[in-house]
This record gives sequence, C-alpha cells and structure tokens, in this order.
Amino acid sequence: MRPMGSLSAGRAGSWRYTALLAACFLLAAFLLACNGGDEDSAREERLLELEAKAHSLEESLESLSDENAELKSQIAVLRQEQVDFVEVQEAAEEAREREEEVADFEAEQEEQLANLVEEEIRNNERLSDLDSRLRELENTASGIEGFLPLLKTWFEKMEERLALLEGPVMERTRRLAEAFDGEVYNIDDLSPGVEDRSILIMPLIIIEGETPLIVSLHGYGGNSADHSLYVPLYERLNEAGFALLLANGTMDEGGNRFWNPTDQSYSGKSGADDVTYLAELVNRARKLKDFGPVYLFGHSNGGFMAYHLACKGLPGLRAVASLAGTSYVEDSTCEGAPSVSVLHIHGTADNVILFEGNEDEPSAKSDGEPAFYAGALDMVMRWGVRAGCEWPEDPQPHASLDLDAFVPGAETQAYRLESGCADGINIELWKGEGSGHSPGYGDAFVDALLDWLLSQN
Repeated sequence: MRPMGSLSAGRAGSWRYTALLAACFLLAAFLLACNGGDEDSAREERLLELEAKAHSLEESLESLSDENAELKSQIAVLRQEQVDFVEVQEAAEEAREREEEVADFEAEQEEQLANLVEEEIRNNERLSDLDSRLRELENTASGIEGFLPLLKTWFEKMEERLALLEGPVMERTRRLAEAFDGEVYNIDDLSPGVEDRSILIMPLIIIEGETPLIVSLHGYGGNSADHSLYVPLYERLNEAGFALLLANGTMDEGGNRFWNPTDQSYSGKSGADDVTYLAELVNRARKLKDFGPVYLFGHSNGGFMAYHLACKGLPGLRAVASLAGTSYVEDSTCEGAPSVSVLHIHGTADNVILFEGNEDEPSAKSDGEPAFYAGALDMVMRWGVRAGCEWPEDPQPHASLDLDAFVPGAETQAYRLESGCADGINIELWKGEGSGHSPGYGDAFVDALLDWLLSQN
C-alpha cells in the first residue's frame, strides 16, 4: 500500500507545475501583444494557440482539482480504515488477553477442582477410619458391658474373703477353711523352734483310698492365705470331694516366702530342701487318711516347685497344673522323670514369667544370675515327650474359655494332645490371650481347674 502522504504530495506538485506553465503562456501572450509590426497576424495565431493551450490547461487544472478532491476523499476513507484497523487490532489484542485470562482462570479452576476431589477422597478415608474406630469402640464397650457383672461379682467375693484376712497367716488360712466347713489339721512337726507352716483341710466325707489330695503352692512373696484367696479351692472341698494341703515356703531375708525348685541354693536364697519337706507333708497326710491320687497346683514360683516335685517323682502324683510357672532350660534333675498329666496355664501378656520363656536375661530377683526358664510351649512339649507323644507343629485349640475377668471375651485357648500319649496321660496348654501374671480368675477358673485335675484318673 502506497503511503497516503506521498500520494497527496505528488498530486499537489503536479497541480503547481500546471499553474506555473499557464502563467508562462499568459506572460508570453502579453509580450507578443506589446510588439507591433508585420508579425501581427502571426502573433494573433500564436496568441490563439496560447489561449487554447491556456484553456486546455485550465481544464486540466479543473480535472486535477477534481482528482485532488477525490484523493482527499480517499485519504479520509483510508484514514478511517486505518483508525478502524487499529481499533480492530486493539480489540483483537484485548480478546486474546481475555482468552488467556479465561484459560488461566479455567486452569486454576481445574487445579482447585482436582484439589477439592483429593481433599474429598482424604475426608472419605478419614470418615471411614473414624467409622471403623467407632465400631471398634462400640464392640469394646459392648464387651466391657458384658463382663462388668463378672468383674463386679469377682470384687464382691474378694471383699468377702478379705474380711477374713486379719491375724497371722496360719490363723487366716484356718479361718478361710472353716468358713466353708472344712476340717483343719496341723501336720507340721511341732517340735520346739519349728515354725507352724502347713495345714491339711479335709472334706466332711472321705472315701478311703479314693478321695484325692490336692497340694496348692503359693508364688514368691505370697502365703497360703493370700494364695487361697486368689484361687479358693477350699470353697469346693465338700462339693467336689477332695482334701487340700496348703503349705508355706521358707522366708528369705526380705520377709518373702518362696519355694526352692532346685537341688541347690535358689536365686541367692537359702538352699532349703523343699522337695523333702513337701514329700514329708504328703506322707504325713496319707498317715492321717488313705488318700487316692495326688495332684499339684502352683502359681508362679509355686508352679516351678510343682514341676520340680514332678521331676523328682513325688509318690502317688497323678497330675500337675501350673499357672505362670515353668522350669529351667537346663534341668538335669528332670532326666528320667516319670510321666504325669500336665496342664500348663500361661498368659501371653505375662511380664514376670514370659510366655515365650527367657534364655538370656538375668532374673530381677537373682542378684544378676541368669533365669534361663523355658516357655509355655516348650513345657508341654517336654512332658509330651516323657509321655511318648509329640506336640503338633500347628496345634489347634479344642475350646475357648472365658476365665479372666480382666480380659473381655473368651480369652483362653485350650490345646491338648488327643492321642498318642501313654495310657491315662493328658498334656494340655491353656493360653490366655492378653492375660497377665495374675489373671482376674474367679469361680469359672476354679471350676475348670478342678474339673481338669480330678478327671486325671
């Protein structure tokens, strides 16, 4: 496109040139008119020529003027077109800017939408987790609500029994037994200087040669009275028809009673020969009455002692039930021991005598000496081998028992060897899921324990 300024300047220069040429013709005509002589006719012709040319030039000038006007009009149109073009360009630029802004806005909106979707997913996951936790809490609350009456009954019975706990140990033990119509006998040698440590409680009816004798042994730091409150076997004497021997271990320097389940000094304490002592108590009880089979039950240190007596071959022993008690990893005294029925009872949350055993940590009560005791599964495997049977690699429980008031639901899984053992021998494990060293046992446990012991014929 030719610039409008250049076009206008060209047209104006042509017009000025034509006007100047016309002026020159007029001047020439004037000069010719002023000259006289013979050349008048020639001058007239020349003048006429010049006039014609002037007239032609005037017409050209008018034509150029019209063209100039037309050019001015075109220039105005072109200027307007230029203005319109600039406005269109500006509008297009604004439109592009708006499109970019819209695109940015849409991208921002999409990003925000994606963030909202992610947040909604996270919120749904949190809601699902909260809902799951709420259901768990509801189930727990339901379980707690279910065993609260049992717990209440357990504490009520404990309050009744605690009311009898006043006075020396043996006096309290006798009082507990007499409260349930048990006949109490002293069977210790009451020579001067010998402590009265044990009593025999007999039912009102005794069948010679058949009534069983249960020896119940307390744990470390316990005594016959406290132990009887915890596992009140004396309450079932007449109902189940058995005699009960309650003994107290030797007292250490700290005033805690204990049993020595070894052939030497036990954990830095005295080397009391509790095997001989307890065997003599059973022998004296048999002299009073002709009892049938003998059963041992012990808690913790008492459970260790019960297993040690079984290893030593206590005369007439038919079965051992140990609660949170075990034996040492290397126990040479048990080599060649006779087979007996065994019920091992142990809580998985026991932090005193670990369910899995302990082969490398020193005992807290042994002045740094290693404890090296076997786990629950190892114990039933040991006694199973002695009975000629083997514990399966993947045992399955034959029953679930609700025994521990401190743990909701049926927490105890009962495992046993169904066959393969020597005649009359039963090896069983009661695994208390979540139970501690001293579970919240009550009547259900006492009944289950006695049912197992007395069924070992």
